[in-house]
Amino acid sequence: MDSLTYTPADYKSDQPVRWCPGCGDHAILNSLHKAMAQLGVPPHRTAVISGIGCSSRLPYYMNTYGFHTIHGRAAAIATGFKVANPEMSVWQISGDGDGLAIGGNHFIHAVRRNIDINILLFNNKIYGLTKGQYSPTSDRGFVSKSSPYGTTEDPFIPAELVFGARGNFFARTIDVELQISQEVMTAAALHHGTSVVEILQNCVIFNNGIHSRITDREYRADRTIHLRHGEKMLFGKDMNRGLVRDGFLVKAVTLGEDGYTIDDVLVHDAHTPSNFLHQQLAMMDGNDLPLAIGVIRDVDAPTYNDDVHRQIHDVQSAKGFRSLRDMILAGDTWEVK
Repeated sequence: MDSLTYTPADYKSDQPVRWCPGCGDHAILNSLHKAMAQLGVPPHRTAVISGIGCSSRLPYYMNTYGFHTIHGRAAAIATGFKVANPEMSVWQISGDGDGLAIGGNHFIHAVRRNIDINILLFNNKIYGLTKGQYSPTSDRGFVSKSSPYGTTEDPFIPAELVFGARGNFFARTIDVELQISQEVMTAAALHHGTSVVEILQNCVIFNNGIHSRITDREYRADRTIHLRHGEKMLFGKDMNRGLVRDGFLVKAVTLGEDGYTIDDVLVHDAHTPSNFLHQQLAMMDGNDLPLAIGVIRDVDAPTYNDDVHRQIHDVQSAKGFRSLRDMILAGDTWEVK
């Protein structure tokens, strides 16, 4: 942080935004600008790195360092950039196709290594840029240009991949929830290590309304729950419903019915090292249980980039190496004539 105060405008580039009118990406970009201003990291100490796809145009609209890379490789580039420039705040922008199909291997290993980068995963369950093919997050039976009779595959659930890769930060938001988006982006940046924010985003052209079952104002309060660390897990239009223990699982109840009171409702602990309950919360889908939005898991752990630099320092101190050349020539060498 420096002594200057920044506004969202300080992070906006002079490039015209070329997403379709009504695309959810507009709201996400707006939230990111606001989050960066709130964090106060100078634009020249910020880098935004993307892959290929509609969402991956975002670096053009940032007054920061940026890199529009190749398909699926954003995590690899972001990893190298962060290790080489540990003082920088690094954001990775990926769609569900770019990040979880060709980029899926990079995604899980970035999470596993716990690189100190912030991954924003835009999930509209479609390939939008290439005109409407099904993606790794499309639901079974989904009809698209590349699955005219319905997909015969089960989708990836991003949260499941994060927890399977031993992730330490996972949050979720919806493009229309600008305040919550800003909240989780800010929390992601403050987390030391890989942070993954899944953003449910609407593609108005090729998959319009894919998330409407939970995003429509009529249903949103009853089908989503905004989790906040240290607060009761309450939801509903009247905030009279809550999550309680049901054996090893959780269930939703209405306060005042079947003897349930506010004392039975669970308190969210995003910082507990155990991911047992975090996984259950992240896997709720808005059907029998409300879809969880907000910061679901936020746990400290050693980061790859810190440990790499610490290892280099230790080896240099012990061996006297000043460069890679010193290390290579430290052992037996042969001169070839």
